Amino acid sequence: MTRTLVIGGARSGKSAHAEALATAAGKPVVYIATAQAGDAEMQARIAHHRARRDSHWVTVEEVLTLGAAIEKHSTPDNLVMVDCLTVWLSNLLFAEKNQFPEIGAIDAPACFTEQRAALLQALMQARGDVILVSNEVGQGIVPQGAVSRWFVDEAGRLNQAVAAACERAVLVVAGLPLALKG
Repeated sequence: MTRTLVIGGARSGKSAHAEALATAAGKPVVYIATAQAGDAEMQARIAHHRARRDSHWVTVEEVLTLGAAIEKHSTPDNLVMVDCLTVWLSNLLFAEKNQFPEIGAIDAPACFTEQRAALLQALMQARGDVILVSNEVGQGIVPQGAVSRWFVDEAGRLNQAVAAACERAVLVVAGLPLALKG
């Protein structure tokens, strides 16, 4: 069993690289998609990913309970691919209405701590290969707004925790993979 984190910036080629790794594994793939089609632009992004995906792969759409989905679908005979952790983190961030005060500290939604812990536990207990895709969002400037800073901070913490739990980590820049671990 191998856990792999594929990380990179927006439009870096990370999803395509993760999909190539999944195909090369030669196992049935369960693709866990975390995106929600909230507008036409996101609908187009999702359609692009669907069109590129192998038609034999099983797709599971899970926007909040990612740990439970990994636990349910991970077996020694298949590979689970998750695309993407930062979209999932956004889903958690905005899971509750009126979460953020106009001024003041950002409090994580009630589901955040529980779902993050469930993801990391499921990853550690996965019974088969897992590939996770995530955005590297911490290489730019510090965002101006409190919500954006919270997201960047939590994405960085999540990426560090997932990388620590994985045997392999790959950074993708301009479509080129660079092995960071394993």
